[in-house]
Amino acid sequence: MVEKVYVGVDLGGTAIKVGLCDEFGKLLQTYEGPTGTEHGADVVLENIAQYVRKLVADSPYEWEQVAGIGAGIAGFMDIPEGFIKLSPNLGWRNVPVKKILEEKLGKTVKIDNDANVAALGEAWSGAGAGLPNVVCYTLGTGVGGGIIINGKIFQGYKGMAGELGHMSVVPDLEAINCNCGLKGCLETVSSATGIIRMAKEAVERGEHTSLALVENIMAKEVFEAADSGDEVALRIVNRAALYLGKSMAAVSVVLNPQRFIVGGGVSKAGDILFDAIRKYFNEYAQESAKEGVDIVPAILGNDAGVVGAAGLNLRS
Repeated sequence: MVEKVYVGVDLGGTAIKVGLCDEFGKLLQTYEGPTGTEHGADVVLENIAQYVRKLVADSPYEWEQVAGIGAGIAGFMDIPEGFIKLSPNLGWRNVPVKKILEEKLGKTVKIDNDANVAALGEAWSGAGAGLPNVVCYTLGTGVGGGIIINGKIFQGYKGMAGELGHMSVVPDLEAINCNCGLKGCLETVSSATGIIRMAKEAVERGEHTSLALVENIMAKEVFEAADSGDEVALRIVNRAALYLGKSMAAVSVVLNPQRFIVGGGVSKAGDILFDAIRKYFNEYAQESAKEGVDIVPAILGNDAGVVGAAGLNLRS
């Protein structure tokens, strides 16, 4: 039996998932319960504490073997102080998460942005295992990211490193406003939201596409139509891949990672997306910066958050 274990907390708007990992990032056990967002931060933090204690109590491990606890949370934060400045998903503002959880659990607690934590999970024991320098993209409702340098999360000056979805990559004549307040962000074309928007606009323009027969267009339907040879859907997927590939080319000359890992719901599109991303990356990347670099799908799925959060006490 391992001597030390680490607890990871993936704090979502509707559910809290907690997991127990060994020092190599192997997920040993999980537990999940409702967040209770509607009851406020105090109740949510108490739920976390209870779920963590239940996770350990139901495992073969003793509480004394828990060497640290980490939490991944969506929002803006003071990471060293463990302070949530603003989390729109949770409705939190100025919540000292680290302090409160350490008082409740009597263990060292570290927090980080949920995208950073998912990237750490993939780098630790997922698609980037064994590689010290990787960059992760998370393609979902938005586009998130995480940068791992020498096996650790790179947070930057104020924790804003890795906000890959807000790289301005779309030319001005094609750019639309992003929710962040800028124009032309990667998120506007390569997220599920962006793909759905482009599909609906094509239908509204009266373009000839099978998507016109879909009552509620989701990204999945766009990729399925593209797989079937629908020219409009193929154009949309190609556009999303173009800007992902160009953004990776830009990142490659700044950070020169060995691998780009792409996760999130949109990444499940498979080869039709990944082949196009690789094509554009190779087209736009500088020769030396792309040498030996590969682009692969994430493999941990919904476990990436808890694994990465557990790793905060070892690899951050």
